[in-house]
Amino acid sequence: MSKLVIASIGPASSVQDGGRPGSQRYGLVPSGAMDRLALAAANTLVGNELFAAGVEIGPFGAALTARGGAVRVALSGAARNADIAGRAIAIDTSATLSDGETLTLGFARGGAFTYLAIEGGIAGEPDFGSLAVNARAGLGSPYPRPLQNGDELQTANASGAAEQRIELPAASDAPIRIVWGPQDDEFAEDSRKLFVDSEWKISATSDRMGYRLEGPVIKHLHGHNIVSDGTVNGSLQVPGNGQPIVLMPDRGTSGGYPKIATLITADLGRFAQIPAGTGFRFKAVSMAEAQAEARKFSEMLRTLPDRLRPIDNFALNIEALRDANVAGAAVSAVDAGTWQIPSPADAPAQD
Repeated sequence: MSKLVIASIGPASSVQDGGRPGSQRYGLVPSGAMDRLALAAANTLVGNELFAAGVEIGPFGAALTARGGAVRVALSGAARNADIAGRAIAIDTSATLSDGETLTLGFARGGAFTYLAIEGGIAGEPDFGSLAVNARAGLGSPYPRPLQNGDELQTANASGAAEQRIELPAASDAPIRIVWGPQDDEFAEDSRKLFVDSEWKISATSDRMGYRLEGPVIKHLHGHNIVSDGTVNGSLQVPGNGQPIVLMPDRGTSGGYPKIATLITADLGRFAQIPAGTGFRFKAVSMAEAQAEARKFSEMLRTLPDRLRPIDNFALNIEALRDANVAGAAVSAVDAGTWQIPSPADAPAQD
C-alpha cells in the first residue's frame, strides 16, 4: 500500500467522513464533515463513495508526501494555493503524486475548510461505523485526534486513471436560511425580527462543536433554561448572554437552551465555510421551502458524477506569451486570442 505522510499541518485538521447517522439515539455525537458537499465532490473526483473518509483541512496550510508508491488525490472546498512538487493544481480537480512528491497547501481563502480525498480511501478501524474524528470523545481512526506532523495515512496505490475536474455551483453570499423553532415562542416578535435584520459574525472562539455568533443581544421571554431536548446540526441555541450558538457536527446530542431557529440542511456547508469575522445575515423561510431545498441538495449529491469533466490539456507557447503585451486588459495565458500582439508597424525601429 501507499501512504501520505504529513510533513506539516495546522490545527483544526482531521479525518472526517459522513459521520455516524442513527447514533444520536444512543447519546453518541454524529461528527462528520463540516461541508458535506465539498467532501462528496472530492471523493467523486477520485471514484470513492460520496462520504468516504478524507482529510478535512482547516484554515491553515499543510504539506503531505507520498511514500511507498503513487497516490491519487483530489481537493474541494475553500480555495487555496496548492502544488505538487512545484506543479500548481486547482481546487475541484484530481491529481497524482509520484512516490516522494509533496502536496503543499497554502492558507484558505474565502472559506474555512478544504477536503482532501484519496483514491481508495483512508485505512482505519471504524468506531461505531465511522472513521470520523471527535477529539473530545476520543473517537476516530486512524488517529482519534486532530492530525499532527508525522502522521501517516495508509491508502491504495494510484490506479493511473485520467485526472478530472468537477463543475460545482458558484459560491453564494446570500443570507443563510433558517426555519423558526422549535422554541421560537421563547422569544418576543421584536427579538426574532432583530435576529433576521442584523448582521452577524462568527467568533474566533468557534470550533467543530459550535459556532459562536457575535452581534446584538437576543433576549429571552422566560429565561434561558428549558428542559433539555434533542439537537440537530444547525440548531441555533441562545444561552443566557443572548449571543446565539449554532451547533455543528461535534455538538452534544441534547441541550437545555432555547433554540430560536434551525439552519436548513442545504445551507449547513455554506455556513460552516464562513471565515471568522466575516459578516453575514440570516433569512427565515417556510418549512416547505426548506424541504424543497433539502431535496435539491440531495439530488445534487446524487448527480455529482455527472458533473465530472476531463482536465483540458494545452500547449502553452511561452515565447509567444513573453512577446505579447498582456498589460491593461484581462487575458488568458492559454488563449492567444486575448493577447495583444504587436503589429510590425508597432515594432521599435532598429538602428
